[in-house]
Amino acid sequence: MASTIGVIFSSINEENVPELTKVRSIGSVPYGGRYRVVDFALSNMVNSGITTVGIITKNNYQSLMDHLGTGKYWDLARKEGGLILLPPYVNDTETLYKTRLEALKGAVSFLKKAKEDFVVIADSDAIYKLDYSKMIDFHIKKNADITLAYHEHEVVSSHYYMTFDTNKDERITGLYINPATGSVKKNYINVMVARTSFLIRLIQNASQSGYSSFGRDILSPGLKTYNLYGYKLDGYYANISSLTSYFSANMDLLDKKIRNEIFGDRDVYTKVNDSAAAKIAETGKVKNSLISDGCLIEGTVENSILFRGVKIGKGTVVKNCILMTDNIVGENCNLAYVVSDKDSVIRDNRTLAGCEINPYFINKGSLI
Repeated sequence: MASTIGVIFSSINEENVPELTKVRSIGSVPYGGRYRVVDFALSNMVNSGITTVGIITKNNYQSLMDHLGTGKYWDLARKEGGLILLPPYVNDTETLYKTRLEALKGAVSFLKKAKEDFVVIADSDAIYKLDYSKMIDFHIKKNADITLAYHEHEVVSSHYYMTFDTNKDERITGLYINPATGSVKKNYINVMVARTSFLIRLIQNASQSGYSSFGRDILSPGLKTYNLYGYKLDGYYANISSLTSYFSANMDLLDKKIRNEIFGDRDVYTKVNDSAAAKIAETGKVKNSLISDGCLIEGTVENSILFRGVKIGKGTVVKNCILMTDNIVGENCNLAYVVSDKDSVIRDNRTLAGCEINPYFINKGSLI
């Protein structure tokens, strides 16, 4: 693989999921019983041979720092390169970035110090598997200036997003920001490849011109100026763009086919927490669920995901729920379509219910 560094946005688009990002960045949102969402972008980079990764932080990043640590669980605790946390400021000022382009302006010094020829930039709000080395080979073969990864799916959300058209050679011929929803399009998944020197010049020129949006100010008007190419991501892709999509992405893991696709041939690395095995009491029943270490189940759990240390009391029925770390559910409760953040307690005889498109959310540390 050509020498490559990585840059990951840990806090972009977190306003789309305010319930989950009140106390954490989007990258550190828990997923699948033991992971954080950032694990997927980071593992994709490590599995692709990228050993220097800069994480651009912003607000509420204590949880992210606790999770990433020195980067040893991703084999990124290194004397040279490795995992590097980048400040959330624009250039050398103390002003927090507001846009993706402003964040990249703050990362220019990191890019200038890099010896690597190419850079992969990715968001941390999606679940997918992508071999970046193949994307870079494609980028080189096409003599592209910028290569944007895309996934074909129906556009259903209304937050900021980008789609594009490509010709048979995958060169981008049309680029659209926030187009009409409701049809299958080539959706940009916020994964980009460029030559490092080219990206630095692009950012510096944009800074001198007073640009603020990478999509509107650079990519869209640059269709005829630059060689822009699309690279298709086949297979599973889920973007965490709302509480509903977060619920859906977790529930997808209960499908064995999807689970095998995500975790099959390439490892997804995460912080390791040693704890006792889950215990299912004689009164407990579990069906089609993911149960993490340290759980104690004395009631019934169906079609649900339980993170570490969750306790389910006798006579309680939990269906289609996501209960994060150290949740305690009392006896004789009924929970359906509930997403409960960490350290929450639900007392005896409570009934809580949402629905698939509008799950009932419980804030971190709540007592109900």
